[in-house]
Amino acid sequence: MFKTIDDLKQQLDALRPLPKHSVQSLHEALVLEWTYHSNAIEGNTLTLKETKVVLEGITVGGKSMREHFEAINHREAIEWVESVVVKDEPFSERLIKSIHQLVLKNIDDSNAGRYRQENVMIAGAEHTPPDHLHLPMLMAELVQEYQQQDCHPVERAARLHVDFVGIHPFVDGNGRTARLLMNFDLMTSGYLPVIIKTEHRLAYYEALDKAHTTQHYQDYIAMVVAAQEEALNQYLSIVG
Repeated sequence: MFKTIDDLKQQLDALRPLPKHSVQSLHEALVLEWTYHSNAIEGNTLTLKETKVVLEGITVGGKSMREHFEAINHREAIEWVESVVVKDEPFSERLIKSIHQLVLKNIDDSNAGRYRQENVMIAGAEHTPPDHLHLPMLMAELVQEYQQQDCHPVERAARLHVDFVGIHPFVDGNGRTARLLMNFDLMTSGYLPVIIKTEHRLAYYEALDKAHTTQHYQDYIAMVVAAQEEALNQYLSIVG
């Protein structure tokens, strides 16, 4: 499953250092598309072009302030995650809470960076997240198990996403935080961040629910592998 992406990564690594302006334009496109798709999956109605305008500091008429903040916050969260990767900071609960705090900033400050104090359901899913009383133990276990995982880096990142969103530690913003954490892990391992596109929303939710209810992770891992292959091919088409 991983041979193609490993071969593509090797090709990309052989080209380093990459052309500065090419990397900059690829990064700008990544931040925009990652922000648009991650928010759209969660119901944000900004289009790709509207998201671009908002990130340039312009208000879009007819859209809520929450939707504006979701775009602005997401870009800030990406930039913060990238800075953490550069510093080689380890995966931790502090990192998780810091990302979530950025995701919900100016939207729900009372819950930003705080584990939920109530029980929740995931609409349309068979899986029910655990009781909030178990969150401290489960989140500590999540970090510990992540550190002990011995598998391909892309599989590890996919499993982290699945396990985190299964715990659903926050009242809101779990999906965006999960995708940011997954890409933190990918970048830490030298892979490219991936984008789960809004047109794949149904398959994405089905793969997650399947993993949560049957412990069958393969559908979601395959989705992340395909997204990584797409990202690597895009980079190689520009800098190769």
